[in-house]
Amino acid sequence: MAPTPVSAAVGALLAAALLGDAFDRRAVAVVVSAAVLPSLDAAASLVVPGATNALLHAVWPPLLVGGLLHWDTALRAESTLRDRGGRRAVRIAWVALASFVVAGIGAALFAGEGAALLYPLEDARYVVRGRLVFSTQEGIVQTFLALGGDGSGVLPLRTAGGAVADPVASWVNPDGRPGLDPGADREFRFVDGGWQLVVVAAAAATLAVRFGSRGGDAADGSEVAR
Repeated sequence: MAPTPVSAAVGALLAAALLGDAFDRRAVAVVVSAAVLPSLDAAASLVVPGATNALLHAVWPPLLVGGLLHWDTALRAESTLRDRGGRRAVRIAWVALASFVVAGIGAALFAGEGAALLYPLEDARYVVRGRLVFSTQEGIVQTFLALGGDGSGVLPLRTAGGAVADPVASWVNPDGRPGLDPGADREFRFVDGGWQLVVVAAAAATLAVRFGSRGGDAADGSEVAR
């Protein structure tokens, strides 16, 4: 799985970009929490075989939550979420769901050990690997999307082992298998590479600027009021 701070950083960037007028500390906390929520399936792997990158990385949780949100906010005559929190709550909920999918599941699917998207119906973990380059001789070369009839699918999904047969290690459960070993060597990964450090630093700087600008706007408003 991708390091938890990296998923949190991607969630913070999504919060800064998508929350709009709903941006505040509480809303950012909700969105960032949604980003790291899928990583909790590592704790479930202590009891459930193959749960890491599977239990909360499957497509079913976001499909269920997204369906409920759409039903409540778009199909019902009176929305419970909108009645309780207004349009702000609806926006935060959708951004949190996007954070869960992109920063939580997507980080494992595109940059980690893969995600068991159909777990428990299927054990296989999938990864997406590709590249996008411009060549002076070949022009634009990309392997993320198979647009012709010769490709194996729209996305180049590849299997990366099985959730149960080849479990993903984590700091909670180093061998990925059920059972707690107190003497096991545990490593909490903050970043695994330079690009991940850049993402974390960019998220921290973005939040600092956004919160700083909001503070400045509040100060300007109070001065005008006086």
